[in-house]
Amino acid sequence: MTSRDVILARIRRAGAAGATGPAGAEAPIPRDYLRVHGERTPAESADLLAANLAEYRAHVHRTADDGLPALLARLLARRGTRTVLVPAGLPPHWLADAAATHVPDRAAATPYELDAVDSVVTGCALAVAETGTLVLDGGPAQGRRRITLIPDHHVCVVRVPDQVVDSVPQALERLDPTRPLTWISGPSATSDIELDRVEGVHGPRTLDVILATTPTPPTAAPHTQP
Repeated sequence: MTSRDVILARIRRAGAAGATGPAGAEAPIPRDYLRVHGERTPAESADLLAANLAEYRAHVHRTADDGLPALLARLLARRGTRTVLVPAGLPPHWLADAAATHVPDRAAATPYELDAVDSVVTGCALAVAETGTLVLDGGPAQGRRRITLIPDHHVCVVRVPDQVVDSVPQALERLDPTRPLTWISGPSATSDIELDRVEGVHGPRTLDVILATTPTPPTAAPHTQP
């Protein structure tokens, strides 16, 4: 027998020993772990998300939903952005105040063309407070995965509280596993053998995250009988 045969035989024996149903059936996986670490209000979850994003050296900004266009314009102007990559489904009013030239997300765009773009602005699928993680799934406001990996500057908008969850288990329940999921915890970074941190090696060097608070719909007054 080859080493491969030995390893595969061990895997088959281990699988058979753990199965509780018919031969070859997968053993049930225990799900008794904590789904969330503590109880939080939506505001506390947003605060925890902001703190963990900052810990990863992302730049966190907060605004009300109606202040989003002005904030995006300021961030892009401060960066000196001349061209900004725009996913097809990005809400048009987000960049209404920005002076940068819009570059559409095209399937035919080459890596060299994407690398020449100054910034990219996207939404997200959701954000995980406990890990400071942004999750993109290729939705209309997010575009293709590569547009958030090649440009040097990524601005990601998170709608608060709708797109904020506390934990990874909660996130997995809301995500479609058949979609192209990208999990982002801070700007791209790596370290060499001397532990010198280098950013921008396999993704954006700079990550700006905007927590945009959406207005809470008014609660209807309870109807009382005269």
